[in-house]
Amino acid sequence: MKIVKAVCAPGRTGFFFDDQRAIKKGAKADGASYSGEPVTSGFQAVRQAGEAVSVMLVLEDGQTAFGDCAAVQYSGAGGRDPLFLAKDFIPVIEKHIFPWLVGKELNSFRSLAKELEEIMLNGKRLHTAIRYGVSQAILDGAAKAKHRLMCEVVAEEYGLTLKPEEVPIFTQSGDTRYDNVDKMIIKEAAVLPHGLINNVKTKLGERGELLLEYVSWLSQRIRKLRLQETYTPILHIDVYGTIGQVFGNDNYGAMADYLSSLGAAAKPFKLRIEGPMDVEDREKQMSALAALTKLVDQRNIPVEIVADEWCNTLEDIKYFADNKAGHMVQIKTPDLGGIGNIVESVLYCKEKGIGAYQGGTCNETDRSAQVCVHLAMASRPDQILAKPGMGVDEGFMVVYNEMQRIIALLQAKK
Repeated sequence: MKIVKAVCAPGRTGFFFDDQRAIKKGAKADGASYSGEPVTSGFQAVRQAGEAVSVMLVLEDGQTAFGDCAAVQYSGAGGRDPLFLAKDFIPVIEKHIFPWLVGKELNSFRSLAKELEEIMLNGKRLHTAIRYGVSQAILDGAAKAKHRLMCEVVAEEYGLTLKPEEVPIFTQSGDTRYDNVDKMIIKEAAVLPHGLINNVKTKLGERGELLLEYVSWLSQRIRKLRLQETYTPILHIDVYGTIGQVFGNDNYGAMADYLSSLGAAAKPFKLRIEGPMDVEDREKQMSALAALTKLVDQRNIPVEIVADEWCNTLEDIKYFADNKAGHMVQIKTPDLGGIGNIVESVLYCKEKGIGAYQGGTCNETDRSAQVCVHLAMASRPDQILAKPGMGVDEGFMVVYNEMQRIIALLQAKK
């Protein structure tokens, strides 16, 4: 089955682009916006509308396959590619990608995705968002050409076994970290709440007291609202390096003491802390996370460390996993470019005995989230992020419903 035409359309994402550096430097929330001046190159404001580009492939039998190019909320930070704006990148896709795509046979998703990864423009790889969305469209096209589910194509090409079983879904609260938790408990999300602890003064506390109070509240709230004691979600909180800001990025003993207090407050629930420090350098970040992880293990502290910042590409993920820099690695899907890298990242983490969190960003689209569910159903990470958006209901619905459709269809085929 050949691709006979390709078309682009601009789109909106489920959230915003936020200038992370400006927020860390003190930009204040102002309603749904932020006051202050942007710091990161390309931003016109600290917060601006999230943008996407939908890539549609018309097949020779008239079917249309599509995927969405999208980038993370904190674009341009932590070693990531710059801001992804539709007006800047649609011309790039039309000029440099469509001539390569049109006429291609959709015999193998994996081989075409690999070719896409190797395309260079001005001596650089294509923006991660382009590779992300175009490879989604290629997978959808291959599935339509073979009259199969996208997860079936992935399983076949990577030698995996499909199971009609759920992958735990992880929901994130955004700044509405109290009311949104109630939604998560009512809907029995397997992992919650992310928390968005990205400011010391207002969210972590100058001595970590605000987060400690929040974790205690979480444990109590789950026990109060749950309908049955068998519902025991994992608590997963992203602190955006603020623990290191308070206790010192290399003061592992003090950070471990604090993590121990958080683990105690979380009981009886398991706790994961994402991004305890951010030293703004890939190698230093790996070393710091590895040292803290080792100390946490030595002291039998019941908290898992999750790597995120500076762990962006397939190569980064292998580097962090090889050095045990964290108990779990976030595979932030748009940062990896082509979606084949997501599958390979999950499989590599599992091979190395490191937790695989197939994440992403609130700043994606319904389509990219649906495709990610198919990748997760084939590769079986430890958890998958509910996305897009920060409202809980919408992202959980998109991911949960796509997963249940896949499970029902796989069972029906048996």
